[in-house]
Amino acid sequence: MQNILLLEDIPEIRAWMRALVQRVFPAADIREASRVGDALRLVQTMRFDLALIDLGLPDGRGVDVVTRLRDLQPEAQSVVVTIHDDDEHLFPALQAGAYGYILKEQPRELIAEQLQRISQGEPPLSPSIARRVIAHFAAAAQSLARKSTVPSAHLTDRETEVLLRVGKGFTLPEIATQLGLSRHTIADYVKQIYRKLNVSSRAEAALEAQRMGLFG
Repeated sequence: MQNILLLEDIPEIRAWMRALVQRVFPAADIREASRVGDALRLVQTMRFDLALIDLGLPDGRGVDVVTRLRDLQPEAQSVVVTIHDDDEHLFPALQAGAYGYILKEQPRELIAEQLQRISQGEPPLSPSIARRVIAHFAAAAQSLARKSTVPSAHLTDRETEVLLRVGKGFTLPEIATQLGLSRHTIADYVKQIYRKLNVSSRAEAALEAQRMGLFG
């Protein structure tokens, strides 16, 4: 990560977030803002690789910065860092283009681990947020499953084990450890699963896992 935007209005929180980001991305140039307006001006004049964005700011909504980054800098990754864990904040942020969603009240070491996932190509999501997203797709899947008459793609026992863990939100290294396999082997299984199920994301894979009854 070269350039990082940190949008947070509370000085104490901004300070520990800055220290945490400097530890995870030591070579990054961090630009700070405490207002939506300031953040929008920075987005207009500077390119960012990553933006950590609070949602509730004194002069507006952090989700507007997420939207502006998506429109002006689609290659930038916006990660919401907030206290809000409800659907009313989560899904509008994801729809606006947020790559990840992290809750502030977590232990800081856990937040650091979640940010480190970005370098592994995995979206940083707090565990409760990942469960909420899966539940959202599972609810939609229930009606789809009742209507669907298309048989499930044939998966091997090992592929089914991997899909179940993908659907539960485990990372590739975590799945590899659980199954006693290498990360590269797990990545190959995931590719095969995506091809067989004709999906292209974790969310779609989780929905298929639910439709297949893997969550019981």
